[in-house]
Amino acid sequence: MTTISRRASRIITALAALLVTSAPAAAQQEFKAGISDPVNTVLAWWMGEAGGFYGAQGLKVSVLNMEGGSRGAAALRDGQLDAMHVGLSSVIRLNRAGGDLRLIGSLSNVIRFTFFSAPGVKTAADLKGGMVGVSTFGSESDTTVTLALARLRLTRADITLKELGGGPARLAAVKAGDVKATMLNEPFNTFAREQGVNVLVDLAAEQVPWVFSGITVRTSSLKNPREREGIKRFLKANIEGNYLALTNERRAKEVLTKELHNTTPRIIDIAYDDFKQQSPLNIEPSQKGAENILAQFPGGSSRIEDYIDMSLLEEIKQEGFIAEMERKYNKR
Repeated sequence: MTTISRRASRIITALAALLVTSAPAAAQQEFKAGISDPVNTVLAWWMGEAGGFYGAQGLKVSVLNMEGGSRGAAALRDGQLDAMHVGLSSVIRLNRAGGDLRLIGSLSNVIRFTFFSAPGVKTAADLKGGMVGVSTFGSESDTTVTLALARLRLTRADITLKELGGGPARLAAVKAGDVKATMLNEPFNTFAREQGVNVLVDLAAEQVPWVFSGITVRTSSLKNPREREGIKRFLKANIEGNYLALTNERRAKEVLTKELHNTTPRIIDIAYDDFKQQSPLNIEPSQKGAENILAQFPGGSSRIEDYIDMSLLEEIKQEGFIAEMERKYNKR
């Protein structure tokens, strides 16, 4: 090669490198993910952002507070969200009403609620005939009321339900006596205990199998190749966020402190310990939990596959991503 040719080659190579470095980064796919409340079961999602895992998967994720699981699931059904952090109860209720959603991963496979009561409400007799606050009708805070009432030898016919929205509103309402009881999970569970709110039934302590907090999408999105790929990448980022949260306590608590407002170090410790004990490492839904929820909804399809789709988690596992996470985070 002549000196001129070599010089020309170097110039072309330099120009090519300049063009590559000056070109805009590949556009990230917008992805809207809804949560029912800022609670500790969302930690894997928050860690996905904190760890840079969404960006690494080519996603720009916006996490939106929908202030209620059923409300968020309805927004997902209507195309306003790409995914929703919601329990299986909402999926069953909407699908039975003509919706077509599928839960594709679980962030908690046990009930995380405690049933708190208003001042002066200490017994089943005190509660009977009263108002019980839920986030939204058909949500986990609604469905699990049936179990709490059964522990008190009451039924849903003995109370009236009222939609109140998220944990802060429900805690304020039960403290003020605007409702006679409500379900709360962390961190609002600890807030309530520290403020002396009475516990009627502690379902969280019973460790009842339940698909309590899941990742839910539209079935049509699973059938659309581009949307399916985006959801798959979102799941991968969530799984890695979960691994990071479970193996790096300091960083996880920093994220919880940022996302859970008006907290104390003690509440953060409790919220993290609760998360660590209950979070399924590879976000796989519990079959027993699904069966327990379906038992609360007689009269429609009882086929788990009409509400849960495991195909993406199976693909992710077959492709070696779970094994990669186990090696990276020393969780074999």
